[in-house]
Amino acid sequence: MCTHWTRNNLRLAKRLTIAVIAAASVVSGVAAAQTKASPRLTSTASAHAQPAARANALLVLGDSLSAEYGLPRGTGWVALLTQKLDQSANHYIVTNGSISGDTTTDGLSRLPNLLKRTQPKIVIVELGGNDALRGLPLATTRANLIAIIGLSKAAGAKVLLVGMQIPPNYGPTYTRAFANLYGELAKQYGVGLVPFLLNGIADKPELFQADQIHPVPQAQPALLDNVWTPLQTLIHTK
Repeated sequence: MCTHWTRNNLRLAKRLTIAVIAAASVVSGVAAAQTKASPRLTSTASAHAQPAARANALLVLGDSLSAEYGLPRGTGWVALLTQKLDQSANHYIVTNGSISGDTTTDGLSRLPNLLKRTQPKIVIVELGGNDALRGLPLATTRANLIAIIGLSKAAGAKVLLVGMQIPPNYGPTYTRAFANLYGELAKQYGVGLVPFLLNGIADKPELFQADQIHPVPQAQPALLDNVWTPLQTLIHTK
């Protein structure tokens, strides 16, 4: 799911194609047992936050990149986001509604209940990578993301769309169309955009787990940095 591919990483891309198939199976199987059987919806309020009835809520709707797949609990970028919001003037209750292996179809099916339960002011949408890795039609991914944006807005939430990219061995046409999808939707529907969640680490194999798909704990601050500035813009936009 990376764009800044050096020649060395092109070799890695070939392995990634094989790893993707295995990872999809692992994520769908292991993650289903670990997560889908008992979804890990974590809500964390700031120690300095307002009473829960008046606090703002933030929902992260994502896949394994947001669900701490292969990481010690509390070390993923969403946990770091919670800590950073705690230390800022922006008091939010953060709910991590991410599940490893989720596609945009999965996220869309879970969203209505999550919106009802959390009543978020902001929804961060980090989905789509698994769609591409499983070869789902781009039109399906687009339609699902549009529906997720629409449901979130209808519930009174601002939306931050987190972009993903895939390696070049998927073919230049599909790779380019997939990468452009997030920016096109953000512009069309007036939502916030993180251009690429893995920006700054995509060409650094040492910052990924053995599957070369999921970043290690040391890379999580970089993921948070990629999210933080667009999120702050969204928070302060009326």
